Amino acid sequence: MRYKKLGNSDLVVSVVGLGTWAIGGDFWGSVDDRLSIETIQKAIDCGINLIDTAPAYGNGHAERIVGEAIKGRRDKVIIATKCGIVREGPRFIRNLKPESIRKEIDESLKRLGVDVIDLYQIHWPDKNTPLEDTVNELVKLKQAGKFRYLGVSNFDRKLMEEITSMTEVVSLQPQYSLLERSIEKDVLPFCREKGIGILTYGSLGGGILTGKFKEKPKFEQSDNRDKFYPFFREPLWSKAMQLVGVLREVAEEVGKPVAHVAINWVNQQDGVTTALVGAKTPEQAEQNAGAGEWELSEEQLKRIEEAYRKIFGADDAN
Repeated sequence: MRYKKLGNSDLVVSVVGLGTWAIGGDFWGSVDDRLSIETIQKAIDCGINLIDTAPAYGNGHAERIVGEAIKGRRDKVIIATKCGIVREGPRFIRNLKPESIRKEIDESLKRLGVDVIDLYQIHWPDKNTPLEDTVNELVKLKQAGKFRYLGVSNFDRKLMEEITSMTEVVSLQPQYSLLERSIEKDVLPFCREKGIGILTYGSLGGGILTGKFKEKPKFEQSDNRDKFYPFFREPLWSKAMQLVGVLREVAEEVGKPVAHVAINWVNQQDGVTTALVGAKTPEQAEQNAGAGEWELSEEQLKRIEEAYRKIFGADDAN
């Protein structure tokens, strides 16, 4: 496994991280908690040391499962969780009010069974709460020793400029993959310039970039990824399939899974620290971790880029 320093922190993280949205059990189909724990432990055994979770994943369920899985292994992992999304029944409410954050972080620490969170991230912006109020509270919580470093997720460049003028931010977690490249226009260059690490989510485009789908899938009722990711709908579906064909050619050349090619493309983009990838079985975790053992050649990266531009059009290749 390869490792990189996260932004201006002293956290050294695996280039493949484990995302735990799926194990929350409320968006990506049915899950088996025992299997989820085994999956997290297998990821750790394979050298993945960054585990990313959030209270919003299963209304705290994912954090509880992570807490169970890391018992006796706390020294082997860097725990990243979030604040700012509160569940009210089926609704997700953005709430970055100081009193809500105070409650959230204590609940997260308890569920995770840890004394301190390594990376605490604002999950989504909250336009109803002044960012300064949120930051002031987070600074207090950091000074109180409840988390070590502050990160953000889903912030655009304007918000990044605003928050970095108030306090140190070591990472941004945006959606980024070969199918979703909008961060290349402005926020990725800003983060590179400021030395802010990038943890990508959606690195496999909801599973499309694994190459496992030969035709448009029909997901079980509890699996909502086709509502979150537009790539499962036309005209993006057909274009995505063309691109997967190119990734498959590269994968065959190097004797690796298609998913490795997609993960390494993300990882080898300038400024990216870690590609977060979900897994629901130990086998998936082990396979994903394997991407951290090798890299694409310059020629392969160039070929993938040329294919992307041809399929999606130069204007869409940010």
